[in-house]
Amino acid sequence: MRTPAGISYRRGGSGADLLLLLHGLGATGAVWDRLLPLVERDWHGSWAVPDLRGHGRSVAEPPYGYAVHAADVASVAVACDATRVTVLGHSFGGVVGAVLAGGWYGLDVARVVAAGVKIDWTDEEVARARSLAGRPPQVFPTAAEAAERHLRLAGLAGLVAAGDPVALAGVRETSGGFSPALDPRAFGAVGPPVEEVLSRAQAPLRLAAGSADPMVGLRAMRRVDPGAVLLEGAGHNAHWEDPAAVWSLLSP
Repeated sequence: MRTPAGISYRRGGSGADLLLLLHGLGATGAVWDRLLPLVERDWHGSWAVPDLRGHGRSVAEPPYGYAVHAADVASVAVACDATRVTVLGHSFGGVVGAVLAGGWYGLDVARVVAAGVKIDWTDEEVARARSLAGRPPQVFPTAAEAAERHLRLAGLAGLVAAGDPVALAGVRETSGGFSPALDPRAFGAVGPPVEEVLSRAQAPLRLAAGSADPMVGLRAMRRVDPGAVLLEGAGHNAHWEDPAAVWSLLSP
């Protein structure tokens, strides 16, 4: 399904209590496939999994930024006739979820659970991301090569095979071959202080990260959420590596 603005999403379940699953920068909604069976088993409401703007099958047009992505996601909630929203987000998607919960989009956001959010960014890391935003899309002769590049961009290299449907969901066919389904300009969203963005969420916010996640540690998370937790043995993509542990974060 697609919103009028061109945001592609999958949906399931029923009811006005909506669970939104938001992927990280460079990934697609397919990264939630290992967790969806748990959603379908336990979630008493509807759910939606969008591809963020510039990713997967969604529109690849600027502007990019946390607020734009949050507005896009709000349009998905409206399309699903949601009256109440819960967000489970990974990395960049967790930040988008916090923005959605800031009270600016006319939605009742019940809570936000965010896994693997990188809170501390150096000037060099921000500059590197903005440099990536200025590069043209890479084109490869085969879908497999483009899938391998997509997996590296999504942080899934070594976790997902290039021929897996999750990897191929991140590939677009172009006139000259195949490209990762990521508009490089989406990296331009990086820059605003993440801690400040997270702190503006008006809904309850729970932060978590894999104990082996090199991008975020417990001390940084607890500056924002004193109850933040580590998921033992998982890395940055805990929702793929240990979906049951991530899903347990939504337990009452």
